[in-house]
Amino acid sequence: MNTSSAEFLASKAEASQIPVKNGPEMIGAEMLVHALHAEGVEYVWGYPGGAVLFIYDEIYKQDKFEHILVRHEQAAVHAADGYARATGKVGVALVTSGPGVTNAVTGIATAYTDSIPMVIITGNVPTYAIGEDAFQEADTVGITRPIVKHNFLVKDINDLALTLKKAFHIAQTGRPGPVLVDIPKDISATKGQFIYPEELTMRSYNPVLRGHSGQIRKAVSLLLEAERPFIYTGGGVILSDAAPELKAFADLLGYPVTNTLMGLGGFPGTSPQFVGMLGMHGTYEANMAMQHSDVLIAIGARFDDRVIGNTEHFASHPRKIIHIDIDPSVIAKRVKVDVPIVGNLKEVLVEMTSQIQAAGPLKNKAHLAKWWEQINEWRKKDCLKYDRDSQIVKPQYVVEKLWELTGGDAFICSDVGQHQMWAAQFYKFDKPRRWINSGGLGTMGVGLPYAMGIKKAFPDQDVFTITGEGSIQMCIQELSTCKQYNTPVKIVSLNNRYLGMVRQWQELTYNRRYSSSYMDSLPDFVKLAEAFGHVGMRIEKKADVEPALKEAIRLKDRTVFMDFQTDPEENVWPMVQAGKGITEMLLGSEDL
Repeated sequence: MNTSSAEFLASKAEASQIPVKNGPEMIGAEMLVHALHAEGVEYVWGYPGGAVLFIYDEIYKQDKFEHILVRHEQAAVHAADGYARATGKVGVALVTSGPGVTNAVTGIATAYTDSIPMVIITGNVPTYAIGEDAFQEADTVGITRPIVKHNFLVKDINDLALTLKKAFHIAQTGRPGPVLVDIPKDISATKGQFIYPEELTMRSYNPVLRGHSGQIRKAVSLLLEAERPFIYTGGGVILSDAAPELKAFADLLGYPVTNTLMGLGGFPGTSPQFVGMLGMHGTYEANMAMQHSDVLIAIGARFDDRVIGNTEHFASHPRKIIHIDIDPSVIAKRVKVDVPIVGNLKEVLVEMTSQIQAAGPLKNKAHLAKWWEQINEWRKKDCLKYDRDSQIVKPQYVVEKLWELTGGDAFICSDVGQHQMWAAQFYKFDKPRRWINSGGLGTMGVGLPYAMGIKKAFPDQDVFTITGEGSIQMCIQELSTCKQYNTPVKIVSLNNRYLGMVRQWQELTYNRRYSSSYMDSLPDFVKLAEAFGHVGMRIEKKADVEPALKEAIRLKDRTVFMDFQTDPEENVWPMVQAGKGITEMLLGSEDL
């Protein structure tokens, strides 16, 4: 996804600008504020510092968008990221130079790996001091180049407006991603004419939107002839807002559907056609169907290692593969593809659905019926079973109860670890953009900032963060931000006193040598939540799980921290161990 700077250095003639001879004169910081307003920005998450004080001074003077003061720059980027994931709009973060930038790097990399549209504004030392080892100087462009879709260093005030327009355009078109604009302090204070483009075209950047019609015909032909078809979808369906088109396509065919971790909600989780998430902690039926299909269509997914496991094992079963994605670089990157289609998923699915409708009744119904019989046999394995009679609080039970009580309609964020997998397995997502988590980078600490960003966008919706006692401590200072800006989120901490996923791997692979995975000095989270001005609850009994969740839902205007004391030895099943194929699954401790 990363593209060299040369591809984006289009001349100003490429931009169709507002038809005025002269724009109003203003300093760079004021230009930035006007540009953000022109782009419809509602919120900016940030943290001030010396290099961005001219910008903060202009923010103080305006009322077009709200600035949210976080307590750490990493959280600023995560909150903007969560907002972008839930709304589909561009998230905006603002940080200062040097440590402000380096603190933001984790958030930028998280957004980049999951293709999230964002613009990150960074301050820098004055242009004349760049390269002089000035106070709080860092090579922002060099540091972030591998983890952004593109970045800019503005050295001329006359380039600022067009650069900002380009940043927003690049961030949200094609395969989305974070774009960074580095503004030296003297540029933010220098006067120039503000002429902001209404539209923008760039000769060197033109993502393909329409799929090749010939390739689409080939794909349709393969699908209609399939005996064991399988629809494999990923986060691209969410990012392209193609969930309605996917449902129409899948309903018409009646084929089984799976989602990746990032694709959950792209197809209704309660549909009988949905066979569950696939991959390392996917369902038995999803992994078996993936491996034994004869025609596999991948829609907005990239065949990553957590999905297909060992590539040689995956390739051992012959199948025809159709791969649709807007980014040509991911097609056939990890597996051999028979029909590649580059294009916007919405448009491609509409055309494919139209061709299938024109072909008339399906001729493979007998084969399809047998295929569903096989899948239903696999389903009988009940691979998500756990001890429902246990009086110890089981994390799966907490998530199931949360799904029941919210009617599956809440925004669910997660941090990274066992709790993330249980949330993905046991909360049935019927809508896109309701499941917000770090899939590609696997960043601990994202859950609370994600929830803050989403709650600002949807103040009347219930927003839950499912986390662990390890992850929550990484950005727990943001409880202060929640208080200051009245973002009453609900925190579900599945506290097992371990770094749970690390402990699980150590149990299975390292002969129970629990090296640095036990959390033997935890705070009293109830008192900690109360110290920040919130509601704290400690839940130790299964019978108290449902009442606690109901009370948290009832407290609409309060942030609630629920510290569930869960079984410390509970593992996430199924599991495909590293190096194994996706059908070489451990379904429980009995398989050890």
